[in-house]
Amino acid sequence: MTLQNPLRQPIGVFDSGVGGLTVLQALRRRMPYRDFIYLGDTARVPYGRKPPEMVVDFATGIADFLCGMGVKGLVVACNTASAVALPKLVERCPVPAWGVIDPGVQAAIGATVSGRVGVIGTKGTIASGAYQRRLEAKGMQVWAQACPMLVHIVEEGLADSPEAEILVRHYLSGRPEIDALILGCTHYPLLKGPIQRVAGAAVHLVDSAEVTAETVNAAFEPAPAGSAPGRVIHFVTGDPVAFGHTAKVIGGVEGEVISLPVAELAG
Repeated sequence: MTLQNPLRQPIGVFDSGVGGLTVLQALRRRMPYRDFIYLGDTARVPYGRKPPEMVVDFATGIADFLCGMGVKGLVVACNTASAVALPKLVERCPVPAWGVIDPGVQAAIGATVSGRVGVIGTKGTIASGAYQRRLEAKGMQVWAQACPMLVHIVEEGLADSPEAEILVRHYLSGRPEIDALILGCTHYPLLKGPIQRVAGAAVHLVDSAEVTAETVNAAFEPAPAGSAPGRVIHFVTGDPVAFGHTAKVIGGVEGEVISLPVAELAG
């Protein structure tokens, strides 16, 4: 696929749906003059309940497509895909590739005093053990909890509702004493209010979107003085109207939205 107005050395960002927009927004705050291509695989969302080998296949097809668009870096803005597919993407892609897990782990290690860290995420992310293995390898004591209903609460626009706090309280009810909690799903930054209230002020919340953006930004030279603001193009494999509607709860979509048939993402 060829764009009518080519982007300037864009960075590719992808997720199974709209949650990765939190990562895109964090990247754009730090790199306002950089162009981005965002791909939301909304026709095959969610990844968290799919077999790992299927997610790897999806991710490699998306990575091949974005690299074919000339991206200069690839950000896997999806915890599930980062957990199961990032090693293959790093090996396969001709450009640097980053996930959201390693930056989150490093930030949590820097934030904890006690060495007791919690992780919340989708079923797929928690079942993969990706956060747990990395943290335990650094000597951390880890508590992990899958929170499958939180994504739905966010996408229904109920992130700051009493229902959200009830769900968060349910999921965090069995936690031991921790002083850092990784928000291991790109939707969860929208739930910082209820999560902080339930976890307590002494628990540092680690937003993987923010720390991932810091990591990626550090890998590129600053934009030259006088650069024009960056552009964003969104590709979606599902209904673009539905994508835009759901994305409103995360802050909306800035830039063109292009429908992309799943057939063009064969891995």
